Amino acid sequence: MNAPSDEFSAAVIDAPTPAGASKAATAAAPQRPTARFMWSHPAHSIALGFGSGLSPVAPGTAGTLWAWVAFVVFDRWLGDAGWGLLIAASALVGWWACTVTSRNLGTADSGHIVWDEVVAFWLILWLWTPAGLAAQALAFALFRFFDAAKPGPVAWADQAFKGFGARGGFGVMADDVVAAFCTLLTLALLQRWWA
Repeated sequence: MNAPSDEFSAAVIDAPTPAGASKAATAAAPQRPTARFMWSHPAHSIALGFGSGLSPVAPGTAGTLWAWVAFVVFDRWLGDAGWGLLIAASALVGWWACTVTSRNLGTADSGHIVWDEVVAFWLILWLWTPAGLAAQALAFALFRFFDAAKPGPVAWADQAFKGFGARGGFGVMADDVVAAFCTLLTLALLQRWWA
């Protein structure tokens, strides 16, 4: 594991050193990101959902809400091809951003890293729309359930790629993509049942 350097930690992560703990031990310990940390590297800004991941309460939900708002705004200008390209590019860039940010935070899958929720929820909305506000809200609730509870295949994806480096960055993204497909499958089944 490549832990952040003492200078890097002191410069960008505002976390008090526990009494009796050495700086080296504290630098390797998982940290809670701050705005200063987020703006210190482009990967951090992306991985932390441009600030939505800094939420002190339910950062994954905050990141998903940010994704929803961004989708509504961008959907005015992006067609299907545009969304496909944006989601594919965001997944690749997110892999890199999550890898770098996980390493610099000193934790393999921080709950404050929310780019995985952003990309996964964009994928859901892109494939599920046109859908009204109620249908989008149902998609939101189902996605949050699958992402948080991690049933079956989501739990497998979450555990299969743990760690640091490119594998760990891929793992951060993978379980949310699986949660997105579980959400889409559930929505399709519900739609068929209600029809």
